[in-house]
Amino acid sequence: MITIMPRWMNYMATTTQPIFTPKQCEMVIQNGHKQKLEVAQVGISKSGSAVNTKKRTTTIAWIPFKEMPEMYSQVETTMQKTNLNHFGFENMRITEPAQFTEYPKGGFYDWHMDLDCNGILEPPVRKISMTILLSDPSTFKGGELEFMEKTKIPDLKQGQAIFFASFIRHRVAPVKKGIRRSLVMWFGGTPFK
Repeated sequence: MITIMPRWMNYMATTTQPIFTPKQCEMVIQNGHKQKLEVAQVGISKSGSAVNTKKRTTTIAWIPFKEMPEMYSQVETTMQKTNLNHFGFENMRITEPAQFTEYPKGGFYDWHMDLDCNGILEPPVRKISMTILLSDPSTFKGGELEFMEKTKIPDLKQGQAIFFASFIRHRVAPVKKGIRRSLVMWFGGTPFK
């Protein structure tokens, strides 16, 4: 017997329109700059994370839930609709604060998955990852979000989001000019069944 996934089920979905206006994107950028910017680390182990500039070069900041509750509410509503229409995962919710990222010229993040493969920080299990492009695409070159499955995704507009299953390998290609800013979030729930 062969089981075929329903047509509606997909592991990648881009919003048809931006979910943030340029003004809202600027507010997120300003809030990100208010937080403690840090060099992004890679990997999770019993001894912690480490900076690895051969794997990732970017700065990040964590946006506390209490500082932008409307943003979190807007993103969660969009995620719930996207999950219902494309993924079908159970018990989904925001599981951790949003990550504001800045990729300067030369910045990148090599191939990776967003799952905690060692299970050190789970449950909840990361199931859906999301990226919202905060920068105006005309202000930077390079920095494309790419998927190992060679799935062609449309070029994101400012404020537009892409949701994808956290187990899909992806990367951010090197930025060739300008600064690419984005908001990254993860959503999780009970373990996959």
